[in-house]
Amino acid sequence: MLREDGAPDHGHPHPDPHPHPHGRLRPGGAGGTVTIEQKVLAKNDLLAERNRTWMSDRGVVAVNLMSSPGAGKTTLLERAVTDLGGRRPVAVVEGDQETRLDADRIRRTGCAVVQVNTGAGCHLDAEMMRDALTALSPAEGSLLMVENVGNLVCPALFDLGERSKVVIISVTEGTDKPLKYPYMFAAADLILINKSDLLPHVDFDVEQCERHARSVNPDVRVLTVSATTGEGLAHWYDWLAEQR
Repeated sequence: MLREDGAPDHGHPHPDPHPHPHGRLRPGGAGGTVTIEQKVLAKNDLLAERNRTWMSDRGVVAVNLMSSPGAGKTTLLERAVTDLGGRRPVAVVEGDQETRLDADRIRRTGCAVVQVNTGAGCHLDAEMMRDALTALSPAEGSLLMVENVGNLVCPALFDLGERSKVVIISVTEGTDKPLKYPYMFAAADLILINKSDLLPHVDFDVEQCERHARSVNPDVRVLTVSATTGEGLAHWYDWLAEQR
């Protein structure tokens, strides 16, 4: 579903059963399900390439923000669009299963935003991204920030046509998250370790988390930040400026 200021919702039903490659194949497994998964991903990749071409032709750079719920995506995004708004055009795609709460927060900053509600879906996909691009029509040269649904599995599997993928992990989560969700961290171009202001109060080893992340993604860049205090955000903004 796509909602912006009362615009009609567009449903996005998934084939049943949910055709995502969540599990590993086992002898005697359902070959039909695998075929459906392959077709869904192939269709998504085709649409993603069309999105990528559309944005490239207009100089629009999309950054896909992914994390588990509560890692601080929206707070980081809210601060970023406020801080970066004067440097280049910024637009936002907000992904959630329900409500417009996050989009309303972003809209109060004055940033162009569209809310995509996925219903029972656990991620955004290229078709939803295409509809969001149509609704937003971002200006040439824009930075398009995409807040994906809170989930450390599915969003990494579905290309949206984005330029870069950013994974956000907070210090209130486990140091071993990169090992538990290796595909997500392997797909990342940048990892933000958020809520650094809470480090004195939690059991989280930043250096060990970085080592775990680089064990699945040796070249990934890792930044430690705090959306509350602003620590490290200048380095993140420098990285965003490089995404052209």
